[in-house]
Amino acid sequence: MEPFWFHYGDTMPATLTLKNVPDDVYERLKLAAETHRRSINGEAIVCLETVLAPNRVPTDERLARARRLRAELAPAKFRARDIDALKKQGRP
Repeated sequence: MEPFWFHYGDTMPATLTLKNVPDDVYERLKLAAETHRRSINGEAIVCLETVLAPNRVPTDERLARARRLRAELAPAKFRARDIDALKKQGRP
């Protein structure tokens, strides 16, 4: 049985060989792979997919949306004891 990620439609996945990868970039990739419990190859694929995603939202659009959402929030100030009381709600 083949892993689910092996199927890319009717075509075989391409093979990519990277040369002259700077040591610091390789070390960061290796650390990220270990952190996410992936192989270095798997981590590289995730990084490429993240950067090259076709539905990526431009930074200025994302920032404008965040500002609109923040502006819609009612200003609320909570005291530490209010926060503690809310956290304890529903606990025995």
